[in-house]
Amino acid sequence: MSARRLLQLILLVQALAALAIGLAAVQIFGASRWQALALGLGSVVLVRLLINANNFFMSARFASPTPEEYRVKGVGARLRMFFEEFSTSMLQSSWTMPRASARTRIHPGSAAPPVLLLHGYGCNSGYWSHLLPRLDAAGISHATVDLEPIMGDIDGYAPLVERAVESLRAATGADRVVIVAHSMGGLVARAWMRAFGTARVARVITLGSPHHGTCLAAFGLGLNAAQMRRMAKDEPPECAWLRALAQGEDAAARALVTSIFSHQDNIIAPQTSSELPGARNLAFGGVGHVALGRNPRVLDAVMRELSALREQEEAVQ
Repeated sequence: MSARRLLQLILLVQALAALAIGLAAVQIFGASRWQALALGLGSVVLVRLLINANNFFMSARFASPTPEEYRVKGVGARLRMFFEEFSTSMLQSSWTMPRASARTRIHPGSAAPPVLLLHGYGCNSGYWSHLLPRLDAAGISHATVDLEPIMGDIDGYAPLVERAVESLRAATGADRVVIVAHSMGGLVARAWMRAFGTARVARVITLGSPHHGTCLAAFGLGLNAAQMRRMAKDEPPECAWLRALAQGEDAAARALVTSIFSHQDNIIAPQTSSELPGARNLAFGGVGHVALGRNPRVLDAVMRELSALREQEEAVQ
């Protein structure tokens, strides 16, 4: 089952639950239609809100120490961070991703290396709905790929990435591509480089990727979730697959990576799991996990990385 079909099924279940609650309110309490509608929809939204809040709670249990400059101070700032994460999760899972499919957009004559976008666990190409308009505005050719099966082996996604890379290179005539990847997608990019080499890589930019695993992966389903697991008290804490991935990389491969992460990530815990030795690590504060693909500060940082690569290409030409 694809992520799009799964999300559509979840939406159907939520709609049926809202309908059942609304009908019960009419039958038992004599509520009006509008009251029943508000109660049904409100109940579903409340459950989603509590799930989101629970993610923050669980990640806090395994959180890494937050440097002073990245701490979220004040109730207002915390509420803004929570609302951004909650609203982004609702928008992506209830509207964007259930309707999305992989796409390619070529901008002829662009000097910028083309960008391949890799989503994270349980998502699809729709995750990039806020970055795609920026890429189009900058005239950067790009493509997305849906990583399926959704609970498959991370190494098994590498051939999908290989085909997408070659297709993008053929369409643009570029020698190298940039990979921008969220969460699990960053591990997929590294697994692809281990399998197929780094000669065609201009840069890999990861957003909130669990390079050393996340304790919350213990609650996930599928082989890919198991490959992202991290144990809080074990030494080493990373699972065997993550250790093997790291051992298969050299310093040159690590130097190609820019790892962007948030010290308040509510899925990757400890949050410093996203720090990758030998890579360029860019830390942020006050941004949730899903919101990394929407937050203007984070997207500005991604575009700056891409702009620097374009300038390098233009200088060579």
